[in-house]
Amino acid sequence: MSTEGTVPPPAPQDSAVPPAPAGSIVVGHDGSSGADHALATALELADRLHSPVVIVRAWSIETAPRPANWEFGYVSSFPEYAAAVRSALIDDVHTNVAGFPGVTVDYLAVHASAARSLIEVSRHARMLVVGSRGRGGLAGLLLGSVSDQCVRLAECPVLVARPRH
Repeated sequence: MSTEGTVPPPAPQDSAVPPAPAGSIVVGHDGSSGADHALATALELADRLHSPVVIVRAWSIETAPRPANWEFGYVSSFPEYAAAVRSALIDDVHTNVAGFPGVTVDYLAVHASAARSLIEVSRHARMLVVGSRGRGGLAGLLLGSVSDQCVRLAECPVLVARPRH
């Protein structure tokens, strides 16, 4: 049975994803060049619209960097992993964010799938901005699974930012 096109599973009650402030622009950032382009687009829009930006990075234990206090044989806690992901996110986007000193930016590391994280965080947002994997040819005409789910299921407008070639 295919799960493509299905609604992301709901968050467990004890790990609800906090929504971004109303009127903010939410942008997903996974460290890719497509995410950098989406972030630049979101920051430009936020600067013009005088809106705050919330940069979201979804993570799992498999994708999270090791926490600073990690050592062999030590099992880090979820809050330690979340802090490491947030720190890596801030480092990854620092240059782009520094170019927009008038934009208020918050950083959010969410332990959930990318689509669910972005949909939940953006539920009160002014707009959700997501990147594109940048595939060429026929594949480039299709949306990726995260952007597709966001376009179909988000409660706010969604902009899929694709770089011009």
